[in-house]
Amino acid sequence: MTSIPARWDYLLLDATLATFANHAPYGLISDGAIALQDGHIAWVGRRDELPADASSLAHHVQHLDGALVTPGLIDCHTHLVFGGDRAHEFDLRLNGASYEEIARAGGGIVSTVKATRAADEDALYTQSLPRAQALLADGVTTIEIKSGYGLDLDSERRMLRVARRIGASLGITVRTTFLGLHALPPEYKERRADYVALACDHMLPALAAEGLVDAVDAFCENIGFSREETQRMFECAKALGLPVKLHAEQLSDLDGAALVAQYHGLSADHLEYLSESGAQAMAAAGTVAVLLPGAFYALRETKLPPIDLLRKHGVAMAVATDCNPGTSPLLSLRLAVGMACTLFRLTPEEALRGATVHAARALGLDDRGTLEVGKRADLAIWQVRHPAEMCYWIGGPLLRHTLLATHEQAA
Repeated sequence: MTSIPARWDYLLLDATLATFANHAPYGLISDGAIALQDGHIAWVGRRDELPADASSLAHHVQHLDGALVTPGLIDCHTHLVFGGDRAHEFDLRLNGASYEEIARAGGGIVSTVKATRAADEDALYTQSLPRAQALLADGVTTIEIKSGYGLDLDSERRMLRVARRIGASLGITVRTTFLGLHALPPEYKERRADYVALACDHMLPALAAEGLVDAVDAFCENIGFSREETQRMFECAKALGLPVKLHAEQLSDLDGAALVAQYHGLSADHLEYLSESGAQAMAAAGTVAVLLPGAFYALRETKLPPIDLLRKHGVAMAVATDCNPGTSPLLSLRLAVGMACTLFRLTPEEALRGATVHAARALGLDDRGTLEVGKRADLAIWQVRHPAEMCYWIGGPLLRHTLLATHEQAA
């Protein structure tokens, strides 16, 4: 709480607040109130702690009849800018082909590269915008978007420009991540070292200089890039002052989690094959574990990420959609949160903190993710009264509306 100003922009009354601001269950405040001013939270607490004339202090007053208010959800791992789709690969997998078999036969990421390269900026924007809108319709107010389907300078630039454009169009925060080491483009099939050099020494510096890169990622995997190649990219990111994150231990253990922790990385993502030493390294570095149940589900994986190991070592766990055309065509972070409970056995509170507090950490954002005075006024208002309902219901329209810093958006 703070002192009462002359005027607030918004005052929400009779709300159930899931603040996630303390260690109490969900940081819950029953019969709560929250005031917003100049795009930030100006007051939060129990309604009976407000002065008697509080309603007259706000330009807009909403009575929520006990509805749940949470921080706007944060999707901290997506690939939602891309051309085409890969529904045919979904069909192939259900007819027995593995993810690795499809990738080695020229499908997978490379097929999306071809479609993305063929799309100009407007076409790419037109295809990608509805995916972002779908996430917003289920409570997301901050999105991370990776490149990695261009794999040449012009196409990667186009993807990142579209990501920025989506953020500007929707009035949300979009954090952009350069994922140049995502796959080996076809024209470099026999010149692997040349492509790694191109991505590290030319593409990343050029895109960073244009202000298009907020963080740097890589796919450290047997079908992706080696630990040594990943380290080279991380060294380039470090020289440019950019934080790093990593697709790590999804299909095997290459000790990528320990590598990204060595660079005090924001996050290590997937982590099905994470070792205890990797978890210990992440805990020591404060690197967030980003869990991606959509990919686990779509690929019909059976190797669960070691949740108990992450809990044991106190590694913060985020949850994200991994929205992408091949292995997680998931357009609801709320569904991802529910899947994290059902498939990975997170508690509802762990999963929801993973889409708010810890997701913000995974993007290096300390101005959101909780309902506290001074935090950014990105709020989601739900047609439920207890946070666990957000994980319990499978689909369906639960969002009433969002408040995005300084303006309201209907569900």
